[in-house]
Amino acid sequence: MTQSAETAETQPTEVHMWTDGACKGNPGIGGWGVWMTAGEHSKELFGGEAQTTNNRMELLAVIEGLTTLKRPCTVVLHVDSTYVMKGITTWIHGWKRNGWRTADKKPVKNADLWRQLDEQVAKHHITWQWVKGHSGDPGNEKADELANKGVDQVRAGE
Repeated sequence: MTQSAETAETQPTEVHMWTDGACKGNPGIGGWGVWMTAGEHSKELFGGEAQTTNNRMELLAVIEGLTTLKRPCTVVLHVDSTYVMKGITTWIHGWKRNGWRTADKKPVKNADLWRQLDEQVAKHHITWQWVKGHSGDPGNEKADELANKGVDQVRAGE
């Protein structure tokens, strides 16, 4: 095997991932969507829940996207949720140190999903990119469309 072939096999794949959550009523029917690309390949994921919140759908979108990856990857993760981005890059350290309690000693909301996200993030090298929602970013618009498909799927009883 040549050195370049070895390097190609051992280097993590670079994935660009856009995620979004939607909720009709908050709480209410919710959906999550993920659009990811790696080289010339792309993948769409979506789903939803009958009774949820927008923040849970935002978290679940990222979790579902990362869970789909079969091996460690370099991921550029585009999110329009400051809740998700600040939560996983800043707030989570204090929550873990405080036994999953906030600074004012209250239980962390959505701790079940934060724990899942923390587990998935540890498997990959992630660069977080915040994008303004509904501002014309093609990846964000696609993720939003998929999140709304998730809502429609739940409404249709699928």
